[in-house]
Amino acid sequence: MKITVIVPTYRRSKDLARCLDALRQQTRPANEVLVVVRDTDAETWEFLEMLSPEFLPLRTVTVSLTGQVAALNAGLGKAQGDIIAITDDDAAPHPDWLERIEAHFLADKHLGGVGGRDWIYLNGQLQDSSIHPGASNIVGRVQFTGKAIGNHHIGTGNPREVDIIKGANMSYRRVAIASLRFDERLLGTGSQIHNDMAFSLAVKRAGWKLIYDPMVAVDHFLAKRFDEDQRNQFNSLALTNVVHNETLTLLESLPPARRFAFLLWSILVGTRSAMGLAQLLRFLPSEGALAGQKWLASMRGRWQGWRTWQDSEFGKGISKG
Repeated sequence: MKITVIVPTYRRSKDLARCLDALRQQTRPANEVLVVVRDTDAETWEFLEMLSPEFLPLRTVTVSLTGQVAALNAGLGKAQGDIIAITDDDAAPHPDWLERIEAHFLADKHLGGVGGRDWIYLNGQLQDSSIHPGASNIVGRVQFTGKAIGNHHIGTGNPREVDIIKGANMSYRRVAIASLRFDERLLGTGSQIHNDMAFSLAVKRAGWKLIYDPMVAVDHFLAKRFDEDQRNQFNSLALTNVVHNETLTLLESLPPARRFAFLLWSILVGTRSAMGLAQLLRFLPSEGALAGQKWLASMRGRWQGWRTWQDSEFGKGISKG
């Protein structure tokens, strides 16, 4: 099978250098590596001009729109492989990454996507495994209420079927993708959180199987983001965008009964990062006004996600008519 690797990047040339070096060291080499670069990203273009042409079977793809969705879609539009593997510019795939991915696809013709573990590094240090001892059974699942459980960075055990695979370490069979593209309705100017969940669930809805194998691994060096969504810092707009994206994705993916359960759960309960009423009451004593701000941003995101979904459903109705 021919393998294309897509790496979207923006102003992180040192991270990109580490990523491309890891791809050069693959035991099963990529047939094609597409680096998707913003047209205004002078730093990355300068770095790429200095690369040796023999370094990798590398092609660049230029994108003018902001956001990861536009970059990924531009890469998909140019990819020629039977397998399309995607990783972040701040990730470094393990040497057997592509070899293990290909083996999974060759072994199961019904397999549409493969994801794996991303070992988290913060400030160059591997995060202590005693803090996250591993989640061998619950990885990449959407519960009945619509609560999404990731845990891709701490999964252990054998390969297992999942609902969601993570953007830093995901690959798809080309025929499973067909004409599918990442959802342009998602909000944000940079990472556009939950674009991977939306894509995964769309592939599953098309009847394909997704698996998570912790041995299909990358090292993930969490790098600086150049948008409103900064890690571990509250930003009202960023949180509203994240909750909007999650709400839209789940409303589109869940059947009616679960859709109702999700709306009820998300408003009355929620999570510590996307608060419902119960989470607001839980964190109000310790966080005070900040908890109120998080709750308001979350509710705004729920409402906006509902409106985007409703507008899309209305549009489908018009097109059918």
